[in-house]
Amino acid sequence: MSNRKIIANATIVTPLGNSARKGHDMSELYTLENAFIFIEDGIIKCTGRMTDIDFLGLNGTAEWIDAKGRVVLPGFIDSHTHLVFGGFRPDEFSWRLKGDSYMSIMERGGGIQSTVNATRNTSKENLVEKAEWFIDRMIEMGVTTVEAKSGYGLDTPTELKMLEALSDLSNSPDRKVDIVVTFLGAHAIPKEFSGRTSEYCDVIISEMLPAVKDKAKFFDIFTEKNVFEIEDSRRLLKAAKEAGMKLKLHADEIVQLGGAELAAEMGAVSADHLLHISDEGIRRMAEEGVVATLLPPTAFALKEPYAPARKMIEGGCAVALATDLNPGSCFSGSIPLTISLACIYMNMTIEEVITALTLNGAAALDIADLTGSIEAGKQADLVILDFPNINFLPYYVGMNCVNTTIHHGNIVYQRNGIKG
Repeated sequence: MSNRKIIANATIVTPLGNSARKGHDMSELYTLENAFIFIEDGIIKCTGRMTDIDFLGLNGTAEWIDAKGRVVLPGFIDSHTHLVFGGFRPDEFSWRLKGDSYMSIMERGGGIQSTVNATRNTSKENLVEKAEWFIDRMIEMGVTTVEAKSGYGLDTPTELKMLEALSDLSNSPDRKVDIVVTFLGAHAIPKEFSGRTSEYCDVIISEMLPAVKDKAKFFDIFTEKNVFEIEDSRRLLKAAKEAGMKLKLHADEIVQLGGAELAAEMGAVSADHLLHISDEGIRRMAEEGVVATLLPPTAFALKEPYAPARKMIEGGCAVALATDLNPGSCFSGSIPLTISLACIYMNMTIEEVITALTLNGAAALDIADLTGSIEAGKQADLVILDFPNINFLPYYVGMNCVNTTIHHGNIVYQRNGIKG
């Protein structure tokens, strides 16, 4: 017997399409008031006005969820996180607030190597248990798909352990979100390879890639000065592409190195961070259709200038938004904070923000044909807000407006029950 549901009396607000919306098209949302969404076996079968619902002929065979005039959006897609890691770094955050520099924090035992050490010493089971806690917080904020990276192992056994943890989470029988897995072995130079970046690149290519290529969809790299600079990045990206992996880059976060241009050259699906992207980088990414994934909570936490979202949109880029949840530079997976920062400090409209967190987030993960909008044939990944108007999302500053989260047609979170 099929599993049928009707979401009734909804105000549907959604972008449309199976690919990223670019430039000014990001502000175009389809709205239908007094509407229903018919779901069967986790897939959206059709939408329409309540006045036409009798034509479905369901005769009481569907479960009824009364949205009571509230806004229904596509489920949010957090397309850049570091969800799996060992340990925490709260002392480091305190040091930074007191003015300590990145290098002084490193000398005191902080920085990414601290998380690498902790992750190497954490069991896969503990990594899974911690990640499950974060996932539960995410679904409360309307996330139905999350991207998650490895990258705190920087050796083959630990990178594989992280990827296996993500596989366990993704294949769990009570899975509440879809998880898109990214291999980020090129996250930093491990201390045992200090001063020998080329040799570590050799290890990634000859040892890690063959071991991980079937365990992750994406290959990501931290393209940055004094980490993986352009030539090393190009070499690694070519090897990953030849291994059949899709590409992402951490690009132009700290200095303007040309990471955006490299992303365009290599045909990456997305380039992320982009605080210091060049005008040429914007032009190239727009031409090549590389999604610009911006991470405002990280800029906020580091007191750095925000990525130039307005300039990117005006330049014809497809912009996505994500949280960058990680134990160091951004210990936050807050969708409400991301929305507020994007609207208030990055000059994005709420319509653009919704597109960035739904359809364009899906495009940044190469799954826009499956999810990211409320259309027939797509997964029933949906968010019912507490409010009847999308302008409440930035207006209720930093606060959660999500009442109900629906993943593949199943309610995975609900507050103040609205179920009829």
